[in-house]
Amino acid sequence: MSLLSALARAYDRLPDAPPYGFSTEKIGFCVVLNPDGSVAEVVDLRDTDKKRSPRMVRVPQPWKKASGIKPNFLWENTSYALGVTAGDDKRTAQERAAFCERHEKWLADTDEPGLIALKKFNHQWKPEQFKSGIWPTEMLDQAVVFALAGSHRQGFLHDSAVAGAMWERIKLAEALPDSRCLVTGDTGPIARLHPSIKGVWGAQSSGASIVSFNDDAYESYGHKQGDNAPVSEAAAFAYTTALNRFLEKDSGHRIQIGDASTVFWADCQDATVAEEADFWAACMLGSPAKSGTEEKLLEAKIHSSLKMMRDGKPLKQIAPHLDLGVRMHLLGLAPNAARLSVRFYWEDSFGTLARNYAAYLRDIALEPAPERPVFSIRSAVLRSAPAEVQNGKVKYDGDRVSPLLAGELTRAILTGARFPRSLLSLLLLRIRSDHVLDRIRISLIKGLILRDMRLEQRLPKRPDGTPMEDYLMRPDPDDLCPARLLGRLFALIEKAQLAALGDQINATVKDKFLSAAASTPGRVFPGLLMNAENHHLKRLRNGHSDADWIKDASHARAVGAGLNRDIGTLWAGLQNAAPAQHSSEEQGLFLVGYYQERYAKHGEADEVSAPADHDSEE
Repeated sequence: MSLLSALARAYDRLPDAPPYGFSTEKIGFCVVLNPDGSVAEVVDLRDTDKKRSPRMVRVPQPWKKASGIKPNFLWENTSYALGVTAGDDKRTAQERAAFCERHEKWLADTDEPGLIALKKFNHQWKPEQFKSGIWPTEMLDQAVVFALAGSHRQGFLHDSAVAGAMWERIKLAEALPDSRCLVTGDTGPIARLHPSIKGVWGAQSSGASIVSFNDDAYESYGHKQGDNAPVSEAAAFAYTTALNRFLEKDSGHRIQIGDASTVFWADCQDATVAEEADFWAACMLGSPAKSGTEEKLLEAKIHSSLKMMRDGKPLKQIAPHLDLGVRMHLLGLAPNAARLSVRFYWEDSFGTLARNYAAYLRDIALEPAPERPVFSIRSAVLRSAPAEVQNGKVKYDGDRVSPLLAGELTRAILTGARFPRSLLSLLLLRIRSDHVLDRIRISLIKGLILRDMRLEQRLPKRPDGTPMEDYLMRPDPDDLCPARLLGRLFALIEKAQLAALGDQINATVKDKFLSAAASTPGRVFPGLLMNAENHHLKRLRNGHSDADWIKDASHARAVGAGLNRDIGTLWAGLQNAAPAQHSSEEQGLFLVGYYQERYAKHGEADEVSAPADHDSEE
């Protein structure tokens, strides 16, 4: 199924979806007219909250204006409807004139009282009248609708059957001749311009398009605009209405992943089944929790279920009532001037999504485990951004996520394919520059290397000849991978420093030498080992320590002896030598080994715990 046809199908199942030719727009005020065209009152439609947000009102679908002047039918902003604006817009007079001219033409033959009142209002209204007492200044540049006095409580002018029939004729006159629709296969009027899509982060606030032909270079065989890719008016309305609904802030169907405004939806006739599948998908992607207690409890339950999936339990056993055959759609849209780029589009069953996501969780699983071991796709993408520590908390600059990398990583997780190779290089670069070595960054490095090894059949073998699928997951004293051993050795050298000097020192060996030790270990380790032996281990052997957790001189000597033994064992396993340099994969293995040794507890003397979770999105 194509993207547009999937969205058109989703429109049919939208709750409270506006009918064909209408849309839900932000309306601030209603101008109530007397039958003679004079203004009876101005009604504030905005919410009573602190933000005074405009009310969402069903109105005739707005025209796609681009930079032109084209008034909407029976509603508009104050520049068009009243000829007034908060700024100094030179086009205001032209917009007001166009509003009057178009409505004079559209309403020429009507005998409906409300529409006649609007015609009379247009004839007698002067922008200078806005200064009188009933016109609030906060109304400027808000969208307004009209109503007839005495019936404005029951509806607006555009709600009448007469106005609806009139709007249908107006829309039909704007369409191209009938042709075969590429989306539905039906014959009908073809959309010349598709309705605007709003809500995509970074795109034009007035909206943008997925399908558009606004230059001769994109046209062919003499066709103009929408005739180059025939989509019926009805199909264009359906797919854009569904997409705009999904892109709304609190729709429960959207999340930001890098520069891609990502929407997701289940294709299912049963609303209850679709809603549950959507909620599971939201948790996998990393959509923020709803504020309600019930929603948070459900999210916690699903996170617990995802953890069981990671541990290998089939989803059918975890949630037997969930329909794994439900079709899921995930779409990532990125801004591109007046158009939208499809960063990624994925369609498959919910069961496939769950299996691929569980495989991702298993690949990135790492011990010692953090407090929250389930990592959303959004969290993974965010870790590729630069980070800085503010007041002891790590903040990631989501605006600087690589757009291409975000799409490639999301696609790899959804499909079970190889992680983008550029991810490893970028994570190494980030760690080198911002010195933030958090659990998710290390988990991603581990998962990338493990998946590469599996796909290239390079996984170490067990005694029975089967691949070690859990390789790199936990500290393994029997693993003789040199890069991983060097990472463990570096962690022990740091532990010796902290045990001898305490954790209040200005900079540890990690702060000074981690990147160099990971990339060029042959240049760094001889000096690190000599310094540890002559200073930190010697201080511990003499029973001295500034660490708070060291109880007494005897404890200091015991810790020093244990660290000295472990360092000697690892260095001997490396044959007392380190390679001159490491490849990117070897640097990743070094960091995995460092993390696991640094935060693993081997005994009473080891008081270093796993780092706290820092997640700017949660």
